[in-house]
Amino acid sequence: MTNRERFQAVFGGEKPDRLPVVEWASWWTLTMERWQGEGAPAQTGPDTLQNYFGLDPLRQIWLRPRSRELPQPVSHGAGILEDEEQYESMLYGLYNDQNIDEAVARATEWQAGHERGDFAEWLTLEGFFWFPRTLFGIENHLYAFYDEPELMHRMNRELTAYHLRALERLLPIMKPEFMTFAEDMSYNHGPMISKELFDTFMLPYYRQIIPVLKDFGVRVLIDTDGNVEPLIPWFKEAGIEGVLPLERQAGVDVNRIRSNHPDWLMVGGYDKTIMHLGEEAMRREFERVLPAMRSGRYVPSVDHQTPPDVSVEQYRIYVRLLKEYAEKAVR
Repeated sequence: MTNRERFQAVFGGEKPDRLPVVEWASWWTLTMERWQGEGAPAQTGPDTLQNYFGLDPLRQIWLRPRSRELPQPVSHGAGILEDEEQYESMLYGLYNDQNIDEAVARATEWQAGHERGDFAEWLTLEGFFWFPRTLFGIENHLYAFYDEPELMHRMNRELTAYHLRALERLLPIMKPEFMTFAEDMSYNHGPMISKELFDTFMLPYYRQIIPVLKDFGVRVLIDTDGNVEPLIPWFKEAGIEGVLPLERQAGVDVNRIRSNHPDWLMVGGYDKTIMHLGEEAMRREFERVLPAMRSGRYVPSVDHQTPPDVSVEQYRIYVRLLKEYAEKAVR
């Protein structure tokens, strides 16, 4: 089977010849810099490090609604606007076709290889919590649910129109194995907003986009860090089918999720913080997630980007064990 066929089988509740052996999250810059110092190549193409470590290729297209001309935040988590007047002054750099054109060009370039099964693909759209936060900044965004509700709705209406315009062009060319809405709306104790705010500011917009994705056979997942378990019923109401990255340090347990949500799709879940401890610790972690791997609809991978305390040799051990358990899970 190809990696594309394995994803389709796993997410369809069928048994592949083995599970996909993938790294869903591109590596931290500091991690790659360490590895280059230990002899690994630079990531010069979409599959360079995947091929070097013997992973199954998985390629991502991220559709961004902001142009490069927009001002950058002065620091991580800072905003670039505070009110509707400032928002209107920045519309020149929002929702334009340049990023859609680039995504379509990339999808066209990859189309033949994807159809051959040379790699699996996934598409990322910025979601209705994530995108306003990139404009308001972290703190002001949380206030904006109360202080700027009309502007929040306007942002998400216009983001929805942009996504629908992009999907109309992309989906006839790109048939990804899954997609993610980038959200990051949970932290280690649970959701950052209430169910009421989710229903008011996010749910109506999901319900406009998700049916379009499903009409093209795309599996719909959400990307949110932290403790996602309390949010799963919320996401199901929207039509979302699964989640990544399932961070262990936030208390997330893939086996508990599988028990509570038998059909829920999962990617990630492997505790990245033990990878530097050696083979025995890594094997114990694989044994922990093995029941979920055997249950289906789960692609194991690290629960976020591999940290820079992991050496090339340790990562090679991780990949070797991942391959071993990817076969063990279907026996």
